[in-house]
Formats: sequence, structure tokens, C-alpha cells
Amino acid sequence: MMPSQMLLKEMQVDALKVRVYQNRKAMGTAAGVDIAGKIKELLMVKPNIRMIFAAAPSQSEVLQYLKEDPTIDWSRITAFHMDEYIGLPVDAQQRFSQFLCDHLFDHVHPGTVQLIDSSSSSELESIRYSALLQEAPIDIVCLGIGENGHIAFNDPPVADFEDTLLVKTVELEAACRQQQVNDGCFPSVEAVPTHAITLTIPALLAGAHLFCVVPGKTKHQAVTKTLQDTISTACPSTILRNHVDCTLYVDCDAYGQ
Repeated sequence: MMPSQMLLKEMQVDALKVRVYQNRKAMGTAAGVDIAGKIKELLMVKPNIRMIFAAAPSQSEVLQYLKEDPTIDWSRITAFHMDEYIGLPVDAQQRFSQFLCDHLFDHVHPGTVQLIDSSSSSELESIRYSALLQEAPIDIVCLGIGENGHIAFNDPPVADFEDTLLVKTVELEAACRQQQVNDGCFPSVEAVPTHAITLTIPALLAGAHLFCVVPGKTKHQAVTKTLQDTISTACPSTILRNHVDCTLYVDCDAYGQ
């Protein structure tokens, strides 16, 4: 059955388009189809495009689809990612840069890959990465939502809808660190780094087209808050309802039906 046939519900909450799928596979494939379609559409009118990717197990199906689409001209794509732990060894498998290299970049070979280097001064790296982001507009952002409603590592205590920075160092909330254990990325909370470098909310929202993919029962509360709560930093992902072109893809487990 095609993903379009497994679309159970479609709605709009403020400006946010919401699509609910029968299962995680259909959700990920549908998002992958739409992202690939937008890439090809933009490359028909632009010499190259710039994309930001989230690195998390929740994005695996989407990344797999993009990796397997032979019609995407990756040589004309500049790729960024949205956050990175501070304090992990450079060869740690949990590094988000490593995750994206393993699951996408090393397979499709984008024309340019800009990775966050958290092994150096986080302040200097934030300045360097901000400058790269500012070189030209961001066309596409592929993101998720954390169990605490974060987007990138903008947890409720540090989220700022009016942030003047594009990239900053943050301390990770306890719920955020626990999610990394729940996702199977770390054996215990103690093993999860306490700080990270992250793109800020204004940096993410500056993308022209946002595709937000959120599967699983552990995300049900976050999805409900995203769609129903007042837009505020208490649930950072609520701000997606203000973006001019953001689509939220969820499976039944995340949506709760």
C-alpha cells in the first residue's frame, strides 16, 4: 500500500499542516517523498540549495528514503546539521555529525557538508557556524520534536523565539538527556553530555520549507502540546504553528489514535 493510501488524517493548526499516517514506515516514506520532491522542484530554478538536517533515530526512515532516491542531484546541495554534543570523543558514534554521515552524507555525497566541530571552543565554533549559515538563505529544514517539545537542542529553559544568535551553547534539560537513553543512544543518563551546540529557533525558522517528522508513543505528549498548547517556550515546538510552510508528519502512536 502506498503511503498516500495510509494517510489517516490531514488538518491544519494555525499555519502548521499536519498529516497522520497509519504507521511509522508510511509516515517516513511520505515525508521522504515530499522532501525529495521539494529538493527537485527547487533545483529546477536554483543552481544549488542549502539544507539543515536533524540527527536522531526518529529520522531514520526519512534519511533512508532520501538515500535511496537516485534522482536527487546531491552535488548541488550544501548540507548542515542542527546540533552537536560537547565533550564526546571525535570518533563517538553518538555524535550527530557521525549519525548523519553514517545514515546519509557518506552515501549521497552532498556538494558541501558543513559539520559542527564541538571539539574546539564552543563559542568560537558557534560564531564560525553562524557565519556559514548566513552566507545564503536556507531552503529546507528536516527536523523532529523532542519528548520535552524541543526543536534542535532548544529545551524549554533555553528556548528563545526572539534569540539574536543563530548558534549557541546550551545546557541540556534532564528530560532531554533521558530521551537520549530512551532512544538507545546512551546506556545511562550519566553518559549523556550535559551541554551542546545548537542552532537557535530563529535559525531553524529562517528555513523556507520545514518538514517535521515525529514518530512513536514517547512523542505523543509532545505532539499533543505542539498542536493544542498556547504558543510559548514552555513547549518550543508550538512555534512551528507560526511558520509559513511547515508540515508535521506523525504516525498513530505519536498522534494518539
